Amino acid sequence: MKLISTDIKNMVLKSMVRILDEKNTALLEANKKDLDAFTRDDQAMYDRLIIDDKKIKSMQKALLEVQSQDDPVDQTISHVTLNDGLQIVNKTAPFGTIMIIYESRPDVTIEAASLAFKSNNKILLKGGKEAYNSNKLLVEFWHEALHEHGLSENYIQLLHLNRKETQAFLKNPTQPIDLIVPRGGEQLIAFVKEHAHCAVLVSGRGNNFLYINKNCNWEQTLEVILNAKTAKISACNALDNILVDKHIPNYEEKLKALNRILNLNGVKVLVDAEAFKILKNETLIEDDAIWNEEFLAMKCCIGIVEDAEEAIAVINKYSGGHSAAIMTTDAAVADTFMQQVDCAAVYKNASTRFTDGGSMGVGAELAISTDKLHHRGPLGLKQLVTNKYYVFGDGHVRV
Repeated sequence: MKLISTDIKNMVLKSMVRILDEKNTALLEANKKDLDAFTRDDQAMYDRLIIDDKKIKSMQKALLEVQSQDDPVDQTISHVTLNDGLQIVNKTAPFGTIMIIYESRPDVTIEAASLAFKSNNKILLKGGKEAYNSNKLLVEFWHEALHEHGLSENYIQLLHLNRKETQAFLKNPTQPIDLIVPRGGEQLIAFVKEHAHCAVLVSGRGNNFLYINKNCNWEQTLEVILNAKTAKISACNALDNILVDKHIPNYEEKLKALNRILNLNGVKVLVDAEAFKILKNETLIEDDAIWNEEFLAMKCCIGIVEDAEEAIAVINKYSGGHSAAIMTTDAAVADTFMQQVDCAAVYKNASTRFTDGGSMGVGAELAISTDKLHHRGPLGLKQLVTNKYYVFGDGHVRV
């Protein structure tokens, strides 16, 4: 793939910032069409669909962040000269063409495209039908910015495909695809894995856990839980499940206090059999499959565990591999928990809401990867490249 100069890439991003300013009103009108057509049966999806002045400023901020970051392409990873003089250089290289499948969030159309473009990849954007008008206009903005600098609009393409057409496209793509990133639930991920014929990097369900160790700062714990659960329910880093150590001092009193503060903040609580002995007015969990769910709602589960070892086992059994936290003043227990919990991000005494490219110092993100290859966690600019070996010889032959 032909490499575009860093200067040109940055100028395209700068043009997008300007176009979002100039065409602010048109974008808000397009988004209103999407909002008016939405039935609001899924509040989290509706919240993610909204574009307002604040969201536009956030889009512009993401563009400027990507512009300011170093170009990740053609960077030397290693340079080795062998005894016979053969030089082997390993450098970063674009993937080629990335396809991203996502729902509801038109800001992904900005962030994903900016990251793919700066890392010299082409991107195919398969947004949900609920954001059709918003995404269509945003991609028109991208094409205007590309044309301003003499580049083809093929670098950023919007796909208008229904489920059957998407299946057919994945099986027999009309152009080469090197990587697919499905951002969504288990059904979407399974659908893509079943039909795709290239690498798939999963941005899976949140379903995040927090374990309250018997040695914790209780006031701090309640503050962290409220932030993780209620600050933004539509985020994949929101809290879904709380595990309480049954040996915490004043166990019953604290369990009731935790339940009370969740109720006061509008959170529906479901409890396991052990917690139900104390929280008799809450809904008893009758099917353990609920521990697998990402709620994206003002709802959470509370379960009781014997110790950190049991908490780790529960999290590793049910978690989506996104984020997990421990609240404790015991450094040794925290170390064990963080090493053994199998998640992309593990926290000690902090809210899971920080699992985000901007909050983790990565900048704009394509997704939060719950895969282990080739990268885990926020997929930022530096993670949207692969590598290539350049071997320099002088008539070398292998003997």
